[in-house]
Amino acid sequence: MTRVIDAVDVIVSSPGRNFVTLKITTSDGLVGWGDATLNGRELSVASYLRDHLAPALVGRDADRIEDTWNYFYRGVYWRRGPVAMASIGAIDMALWDIKGKAAGVPVYQLLGGAVRDRILTYTHATGWDVPELLDSVAERRVQGYRAVRVQSGVPGLDKVYGVTKGAAVYEPAGRGVGPAEEVWDTSAYLRHAPVVLEAVREAVGPELKLLHDVHHRLNPIEAARLGKALEPVDLFWLEDVTPAENQMLLRAVRQHTTIPLAIGEVFNTVWDAQQLITERLIDYIRVAVVHAGGISHLRKIFALAEVFQVKAAPHGPSDVSPINMSASLHLGLSTTNFAIQEFMGYPAQVGEVFHSSYRYDDGYLHPGDEPGLGIEFDEAAAARFPYSPAYLPIARDLDGTMKDW
Repeated sequence: MTRVIDAVDVIVSSPGRNFVTLKITTSDGLVGWGDATLNGRELSVASYLRDHLAPALVGRDADRIEDTWNYFYRGVYWRRGPVAMASIGAIDMALWDIKGKAAGVPVYQLLGGAVRDRILTYTHATGWDVPELLDSVAERRVQGYRAVRVQSGVPGLDKVYGVTKGAAVYEPAGRGVGPAEEVWDTSAYLRHAPVVLEAVREAVGPELKLLHDVHHRLNPIEAARLGKALEPVDLFWLEDVTPAENQMLLRAVRQHTTIPLAIGEVFNTVWDAQQLITERLIDYIRVAVVHAGGISHLRKIFALAEVFQVKAAPHGPSDVSPINMSASLHLGLSTTNFAIQEFMGYPAQVGEVFHSSYRYDDGYLHPGDEPGLGIEFDEAAAARFPYSPAYLPIARDLDGTMKDW
């Protein structure tokens, strides 16, 4: 019997932050859930799904996941980009969820089964100054984390990516009309970051894995300088040191430092990462499931990375929903070169809407063994949290020039 897609619904809700959720219902009553969230551009994805892709989905065979992926990617003239790929990613996740439920097994079993027992995870520690940051790191260690991303303020700046002054949790998206503006000082950052990270390493000792995110703020030679300065800190990785659209520029960084590099959270296809992987210019590929077209396409990116000994470490911020997180964990459990999963956690309201079977314990995550992705979405609860406009900020240099954010 052919399992036909009967209905496609797009749900935009804001339980603490904005999410776009896709619901696919089949002719035999199965429901699959997908995440289509694109922070600050949620309504663009919702429209693309609702107005363009959903009508073409109805009547299709729900079991033909690979064919459906190609139908929406290769079968159209305008392709790639975050809006299109997040939409395809949501469809792909929902169809894998349906296939797992139909088979009565978790999705990782359909991907070849587990290659590990649990997935190493890292979370974030932030502090405006060193004492505050050390307190945050200590708190994360008490919670069992074995890997922590550390971000601090920069002297002379009022706002810095990754840190909210006086707040325990960093939230980049701001409510209101239009994006907030931040001022950035590269020289001050390059002077200060090594001091902070050396202080953290001295405080925590050699065992805790430390990560740091530059967030695209440096040019290649600045990134190389930072990498050389941080080699004694023994970072697990240095993330997003420079915008990677021009992939060959990472060669300059590699020539000057052996520090591990992680890049890719804004990538959408294997083509965005191809040169970085095949020339071994990075050590970790950071693409998120939703933003790279779902499980089907991300498997191919990770397979290419495996050939070149590049490890997978998907983006896992709180601005992708627990559906994406679950999909990422199913991939992680079944992917040999999967290294680590980012896990920021979610506001309490998110748990009222998204009911998840994945679990955290002592620094590790597991997707659980419920059929499908192991996520259920409470539509009645979601209706209590209507969409509220929110924008990621922008950054300018000291002279007012636009800076990469």
